[in-house]
Amino acid sequence: MAQANESAATHPIDTEGTAEATWRAWDGLERAAPLDVSGISSAVVVAPHPDDEVLGVGGALALLAQQGARLRIVAVTDGEGSHPNSPTLSPPLLAERRRDERAQALRRLGAESAEVVRLGVGDGDSTRARDELTERLSGLCSAFDVCAAPWPGDLHPDHEAAGAAALAAVANGTRPLLYPVWMWHWARPDHPDVPWPAARRLELPPWAQRRKAAALDCFTTQTAPLSTDPADAAVLKPEMLAHFSRDCEVVFG
Repeated sequence: MAQANESAATHPIDTEGTAEATWRAWDGLERAAPLDVSGISSAVVVAPHPDDEVLGVGGALALLAQQGARLRIVAVTDGEGSHPNSPTLSPPLLAERRRDERAQALRRLGAESAEVVRLGVGDGDSTRARDELTERLSGLCSAFDVCAAPWPGDLHPDHEAAGAAALAAVANGTRPLLYPVWMWHWARPDHPDVPWPAARRLELPPWAQRRKAAALDCFTTQTAPLSTDPADAAVLKPEMLAHFSRDCEVVFG
C-alpha cells in the first residue's frame, strides 16, 4: 500500500472513511453472487504494492495454495514511496523491508511456493508506465486460469493503472477478477460508482481467515509507525484494516 499523490483536503482516500460496522450492517455483500475457486488450477495476482495482494485476495491465495494451484504474484512496485519523508528508512531500505514482509506473508498464507515477479516500476509511476505494464502482463498472465488485479475504480492511481493494464492484458483469455482495496474506505453501501451487480463473494473458512490475519500482521512498515516522527506514521490504520478481517472477500468479475 502507498498513499495517493493527491491533496489531503480533497481526495476521498484522505477522508475519514466508512466504518466497517456500516459495511457489516449492509446486506448487499451477502447478496453478491458466490465465487467458487475450487476449479482454479492457476492464478496470477497483480499487486501494485507489497500487501495489496493480501489485503485484496489473501484468503483466496490461502485457499488456492491449499488446493495446489500454481500461483504467480506480479509485484508492480516495491512500495518504496509509502513514507516519502521518512527520517528512519530510505526508499531502498523501505523497499527491501517491504519485499521481506511480502515473503513472510506468503509463508503465513501457505503460499510460499508462489512465484514472485518484480516489475520494478517506481512507486507512484504506474500511470506513466501503463502501456508497458499491459505488454508485460500479457505475457505473465498467459495460460493462467485467473488474473486477480486491483479494481480500476479504486481511486488510487497505482491501483487504477495496474487494474486497467491487467484488464487490457487479459482481454482475450485469462478471466479477470478485480479486487477493491481503498474502495472500502471511501465508498458507502450502494455507492453509484461501484459495480455492485458484478460483485462476487468468496467465503473464507476460519482457517483461511486466520492465515490472512497472520499474513497482514507481517506488514509492520504499513500497520505501525516507523518512529515517533509524523512522517513515519502508519499508512494502514486499524479502521482501514478492519475491512479485511471479514469471513469473505469480494471481487468484481
